[in-house]
Amino acid sequence: MHMEANISQEVFRWSALHTRYRHERKVEALLNTRGFETFLPTYQTVRQWKDRKKSISEPLFPGYLFIAGVNERRLQVMSMPGVCAIVCVAGTPATIPTAEIEAIRRCVSDPWKVEPHPCIQGGDGVRVRSGPLAGVEGILVRKKDSCRLVVSVEILGRAAAVEIDAACVTKINWGQTQQRSNERDPAGALHFS
Repeated sequence: MHMEANISQEVFRWSALHTRYRHERKVEALLNTRGFETFLPTYQTVRQWKDRKKSISEPLFPGYLFIAGVNERRLQVMSMPGVCAIVCVAGTPATIPTAEIEAIRRCVSDPWKVEPHPCIQGGDGVRVRSGPLAGVEGILVRKKDSCRLVVSVEILGRAAAVEIDAACVTKINWGQTQQRSNERDPAGALHFS
């Protein structure tokens, strides 16, 4: 029974893979056929060519893909075509807090437009009070006429932004909230200051 708890906890430890340029979808498909749980967040964008415009789906974090339970099958993952590296800290796969993965999942599933955003280190943190993103924490920034909630993946130094109504958020003490969520991370591999 104790061993089953360790296995189930291991499965939900998320890490990031660095992939070759434009190989995120191919690597995701290969990993899924080998039984890995993966997450490739995407967003819709309009590309314009000389003769037409087309709405296409692009990776939210170009060159990166999230994978669960990579520790025991590292060799199998690294031997996949298109995989450059597993994002590591001190030689072990860096654990991405489940809260960050869930926040990104909720942002890409939200009907509002999500897009890549430069990772923001400081600023006022907010928590969404209502709507489909209720409970998600991030940083509120203004872009032209609208407000955007920026959700970061600290270990990658990348972030995503989603449009949000400023009336739906509450200011939080960002440093203490981040510290508490990292302390609750079962892996304990990353400690942010």
